[in-house]
Amino acid sequence: MQKILTALCDSTRRAALAILWDGGEHCVCELMDRLGASQSRMSRHMKVLREAGLVLDRRDAQWVRYRRNPDLAPEFAAVVTAVLAAEHHTELETT
Repeated sequence: MQKILTALCDSTRRAALAILWDGGEHCVCELMDRLGASQSRMSRHMKVLREAGLVLDRRDAQWVRYRRNPDLAPEFAAVVTAVLAAEHHTELETT
């Protein structure tokens, strides 16, 4: 649980998870573009998410594709979903 909470403490990682949480597979190039992050920065963030068990990766030529880990324990998935929902709700309130 510690690795998951550490992974969730960063806003860029939460934003990446929000994109991936739809169940689709997304190229790191798409994440970089949507989040305005450099390749090295995005790779570091994705490594933290992968090591926490939140995402899986797959190499596709020169790019890496990421997706939500379907085998994540339901209680951990619920924590991530709740954090993402709370952040989305907060963003809506401030706009």
